[in-house]
Amino acid sequence: MNLFRLDASILPGTSVSAEIADVVEAEWAAAQPGATVTRRHLGANSLPADAWALATTGAFSPEADRAPAQREALALAAALADEVQNADAAVLAVPLYNYGVSQHFKTWVDLVIAGAGPTTPILKGTPTVLVTTLGGGYGPGTPREGWDHSTPYLERVLADVWQADLTVIRRELTLAATTPGMESLRDLGEQQHSQALTAARQAGRTLAGN
Repeated sequence: MNLFRLDASILPGTSVSAEIADVVEAEWAAAQPGATVTRRHLGANSLPADAWALATTGAFSPEADRAPAQREALALAAALADEVQNADAAVLAVPLYNYGVSQHFKTWVDLVIAGAGPTTPILKGTPTVLVTTLGGGYGPGTPREGWDHSTPYLERVLADVWQADLTVIRRELTLAATTPGMESLRDLGEQQHSQALTAARQAGRTLAGN
């Protein structure tokens, strides 16, 4: 069994999305002794920002005419797609940044699509947990309702395009404990934290087939 683990936080040492994903992974690993984990951390080791364009233009060029950089980008795209496609289970920890997904995460998605093909369901039937974290509140009735452009995109790519068997763990108000002006939201933020950890334990066991 092979778990694919992706992290996208730019603050690896204090990542709240990683904390939740760690619980998912721990539960999965406890039920899968001797299994392997394939890791990719986009925040700590970002992908070249120009790789997607090079892979895409390279794919439309005759092989003999491809520049060395295009060949390298195509090889990277194929390798990234293989990491996903070879997974028996997957967990992705993807925070919201600036109301959407970060540039380095979007580069990864684009490269995987370039490597696998735009309509290839590379996670079809694969149990997959998406952990997504948001600093503020974006639910119904909040001032930022409708501003979360990350979660719908993630669900579209993972569940609809890649056809993962998707479970979403979404924790809001991660900044309430440390941000002036959010004091009144701290209890609610801690409640969301506790609920996310509980959901992570259950998701990890489900991911392992328990």
